[in-house]
Amino acid sequence: MSQFSSYTDQLDKAAPLLAGLKKPIVVAKVDADKYKSLASKHDIDGYPTLKIFVHGVYTEYYGPRKADLLVRYLTKFVAPDVTILSSDSAIREFIEAAGSYFPIFIGFGLNESTISNLAIKYKKRAWFSVAKDFSDEIMTTYDFDKAPALAAIHLASNEHSIFYGPLEEKFLENYIKQNFFPLVLPLNQDTLKSLEDDPRKIVVTILNDEGNEKSKGLLKVLKAAASENRDLIFGYVGFKQWEDFAESFDVSKKTKLPKMVLWDGDEEYYLVIGSESIDETDMWTQVSKFLEGYREGRVIKKRYAGSALMDFINSQLGGRYVLILIFVVLVMVLIRSTNMEEPPTVGIRDQADDARSSTVHPQTKDLRQNENKED
Repeated sequence: MSQFSSYTDQLDKAAPLLAGLKKPIVVAKVDADKYKSLASKHDIDGYPTLKIFVHGVYTEYYGPRKADLLVRYLTKFVAPDVTILSSDSAIREFIEAAGSYFPIFIGFGLNESTISNLAIKYKKRAWFSVAKDFSDEIMTTYDFDKAPALAAIHLASNEHSIFYGPLEEKFLENYIKQNFFPLVLPLNQDTLKSLEDDPRKIVVTILNDEGNEKSKGLLKVLKAAASENRDLIFGYVGFKQWEDFAESFDVSKKTKLPKMVLWDGDEEYYLVIGSESIDETDMWTQVSKFLEGYREGRVIKKRYAGSALMDFINSQLGGRYVLILIFVVLVMVLIRSTNMEEPPTVGIRDQADDARSSTVHPQTKDLRQNENKED
């Protein structure tokens, strides 16, 4: 089965489930070969292309493709900006329903107004809630001893962290942005897509095999380093799991691995002099030496041999099929007439209660500015 057919099959499975939600989500398909002006209007250059429309405002879709995960992912777009939780059971049910694709932020003892603006701004990247009532058991589970506090939870990596303040918006926003990803991100086609709008450089650790015991030991070290270097993103990839991507950093079967590089997500990456590879002895010291060398400028600039991040993403979606798959969220779609040269425009449903959901978050710049100062 082709990649294209697989995508359409998963959409066909997800569509009735999405249509049956309390706030229905409509899935529409448009033939871009027939409706070329529509494809041009939306800058379509790879197929299939998936977009989400919320009240007529669209954004690219970089979420999962499997039907069950796709439904859970898109359900988020019709959820409240901030969910109010009033008991331990409500907290557990919220976390279970949220799933593992997005980070979860819970404000224990916070007023909804404290994070509402940020919840609207970053609705497409995380779940947000406030817990009004909770037990000592919940406090023990998430390792906090006083309230108010904001917890960041990553179910997929079984990680959580706590922020006690200052609880002013600028400090809360900085904490939220630094916790969109787990401490160490597995790099694959899906996770690379999520890095598009993040200005931080990426510490890429290339392993022989993600699953062997040596790699697991190094990942523990990398997590500790990541918690102390939040201005960087830490990621890893196994040569065995994704050879093509690893080769973009001049890695081959003859290269001594693990190897660490620092990638700008575009055309350049950096080698740190004296830190060409990592061996099993005192890995913490070697990782620290790599980061110290980078911050002190002891680097060799190299040209990344693969495609730039977004070019690479688009190449994964490429194909000879000329079709746009469009997710239409909270809008009404008219059935096109066979005599129309173009499909009808997407009409906006009048739902004042959900008006805030159409906000598109801007790209953030302050972390890049901080990094440039350190460079």
